[in-house]
Amino acid sequence: MNKKEISEIKKLFTTTCCAVTRICGCYVDAEKNQKTKLKEAFLSLPEEEMFKYFNIFRKTLSGTLGKNLVQMEFPLDQEMPGGTQEFLLQLRKSELKDDALIDEFYQKVIENYINPENYYIILIHGAYDIPAKASDNLEMEDASDYVYEFLLCSICPVKLSKPGLHYNADANTIENLIQDWIVDTPDIGFLFPAFTDRNTDIHNLMYYSKKPDIIQTDIINTLLGCQIPLSAKTQKETFQTIIEETLDNSCNFETVMAIQENLSEMIEERREDPEPVVLDKYQVKRLLENSGVENERLEEFDELYESVVADDNASFVAANVTSTRACEIRTPDVVIKVSPDKTQMIESRVIDGIPYLLIQATDQIEINGIAVRSPLAEPHDDPEEEF
Repeated sequence: MNKKEISEIKKLFTTTCCAVTRICGCYVDAEKNQKTKLKEAFLSLPEEEMFKYFNIFRKTLSGTLGKNLVQMEFPLDQEMPGGTQEFLLQLRKSELKDDALIDEFYQKVIENYINPENYYIILIHGAYDIPAKASDNLEMEDASDYVYEFLLCSICPVKLSKPGLHYNADANTIENLIQDWIVDTPDIGFLFPAFTDRNTDIHNLMYYSKKPDIIQTDIINTLLGCQIPLSAKTQKETFQTIIEETLDNSCNFETVMAIQENLSEMIEERREDPEPVVLDKYQVKRLLENSGVENERLEEFDELYESVVADDNASFVAANVTSTRACEIRTPDVVIKVSPDKTQMIESRVIDGIPYLLIQATDQIEINGIAVRSPLAEPHDDPEEEF
């Protein structure tokens, strides 16, 4: 799924385009006890509740693609009878009207979801009559050949509201605010099947994580049966290791800066693309070549890559391995941050045997907000006194 396809599904979570047919929910306490359940036709809910649920659903498909939102593929063994894909397909086919299947789903979540506090499992079924698109990319509402039938699961922490004071309008007094349990934004969730090329893709699902560096291993392995992808943090650390070990003694300032500049250019050139920039093994090697890495160092790249990356088919989202906001240069005592398109303003030099980082200055310099004179500014001579 790309950004446009995710955006198209998120538009279904509004009153004007609502495609949600049924909603089920289960509130679980910190001891993993099921406290209360919900099962209703979605449109039978009060309008105010619907709006709050819409916000949760849209949040489950929000964040950065390749970081918070990761498309996961079912391994072949999970597509066989008895696999996780079959269970999810049965759940979808039931349109959430089979109590036994729903209870089995809740139990699977409770057994595998790691959370020491209360949480709320929300599961919805939807059916989207996909409008065809004309050659000018405009939707033709009356032309539709396919229906995208899906499940969306959102797992939301339930937290006690903050203590405080509030105004009681009836009594016209300031009183103590009674704390209550509030359903927070989703921690994790998933959309099944994926909506790939604007159609049903039962071989994939879209997984959401509010904190992508905290991986719910059991949920992904057991409930979904998908292979755990490299987290954004792991991608960055792995990529850094590949660079450092490939360059070894030639891992100098100029080469690393060239790699960062080339990465930033790749991201900028494809900023409008719905798909994120992804680097596989061969594209990483090409990046190093284009950044001036010597052929001698690249001769051992394939072997080194395989020793660092367990899965030879693993890939890196470019935005996960470099910062698109600022290039950070760090020493034990100083941290320099510069816009990725201004990295040429910093260079490395050795003066009198001492390494320095030189920053090109302008005539606009501030220290803690105080404007200072540029070193190149000509001093103003005081006018001579006349006698």
